[in-house]
Amino acid sequence: MTKEDTVHTQLNPYVNFSGTAREAMEFYHSVFGGELFLTTFGEFGETDPALTDQIMHSLLKSNGGLTLMAADTAPGTEHRAGTTIAISLSGDNADELHGYWDELSAGGAVTVPMEKQMWGDEFGMCVDRYGISWMVNITAPQP
Repeated sequence: MTKEDTVHTQLNPYVNFSGTAREAMEFYHSVFGGELFLTTFGEFGETDPALTDQIMHSLLKSNGGLTLMAADTAPGTEHRAGTTIAISLSGDNADELHGYWDELSAGGAVTVPMEKQMWGDEFGMCVDRYGISWMVNITAPQP
């Protein structure tokens, strides 16, 4: 990987919806343009018909450089007003992102341990000592 191929750390808003993530993200796509990527729970093995078409992860990258991420509330997770947004840090600089993770999770609560996930990346979620939800995704090295 060359320096030009490096994915720099990004800070992105991540919004949670209760079953309306696809509709909301298609709306934001119409507003901001760019590319919209949608992944469903069914694509990752969910078999409950009520959940298979729900959005597990979406990413909108506007032509102007804006990024917005969103998902429907995960199965077994309560959707509560006031907890519908998290800040997402992502990139491939594992040392930098592990450092952020260590500091953000210290004195807070880890809700998803930092570990390799089904999509191949290392990922964790925490709530910092101030009540802010953070998601950290470290992109898996490419062969």
